[in-house]
Amino acid sequence: MDIRLDGRTAVITGGSKGLGLAMATRFAASGADVAILARRPEALEAARAAIAPTARGRVEAVSCDVSKAEAVQHAFETVMARLGRVDIVVNNAGTARTMPFEEATDTIWQEDLDLKLFAAIRLTRLAWPQMKARGWGRVINVLNTGAKAPRAGSAPTTVSRAAGMALTKVLAGEGAPHGILVNALLVGLIVTDQVRQWHRLRGGNRTLEEFIADTGKPVPLGRMGTAEEFANVACFLASDAAGYVTGTAINVDGGSSPVV
Repeated sequence: MDIRLDGRTAVITGGSKGLGLAMATRFAASGADVAILARRPEALEAARAAIAPTARGRVEAVSCDVSKAEAVQHAFETVMARLGRVDIVVNNAGTARTMPFEEATDTIWQEDLDLKLFAAIRLTRLAWPQMKARGWGRVINVLNTGAKAPRAGSAPTTVSRAAGMALTKVLAGEGAPHGILVNALLVGLIVTDQVRQWHRLRGGNRTLEEFIADTGKPVPLGRMGTAEEFANVACFLASDAAGYVTGTAINVDGGSSPVV
């Protein structure tokens, strides 16, 4: 099945690397105009250059710290000025910050919620009215499998992600009468820049390839996933092909999560 996004415009936060870059590349190759948001201008420009060779639509890069309300507002206005509309919002920005509960201060909690929950609320709220007016829209919230199955010592990130899953369900119910479909994708073990950082910290004498292979062995599928595989699922959810899918939280984890 050839998934197409021709005539659509997508905004992807955290779009300069990892899953965000993979999704932006896939969306652009499928015909969408794409705006990628991230903090560092140099990383954004590198990402735009990487997307361009296969892009069939326009690609814009907008510097934005999505944890700041004013920055989200300004970035959205910039996207509208350059691309004219927003049909698809992918809330992907975030980190995997975890620690024992007693170590998480109010400041840490607030920073995590601002980055992972309020950023999604604010950007979606800005795009929502035009989606309603057109009777078509897609919102994809990128979370992790800890949102369904949090473990000890996983605060604050799994708590913020669980809130993102609840937000997904609320928005799906409100968006359905207006043709707006809202879903969450829950990340498992996928090869990204974060995995490369893990290798640098605890890879020992293993090569990156050996470290990735060893880390992926406990996954039921026997390997780690790729960012491209994740992006394929996101592209499906963003398309007309997923016209009867909303309010779901889909694990993209090779079968690792104990919760379906």
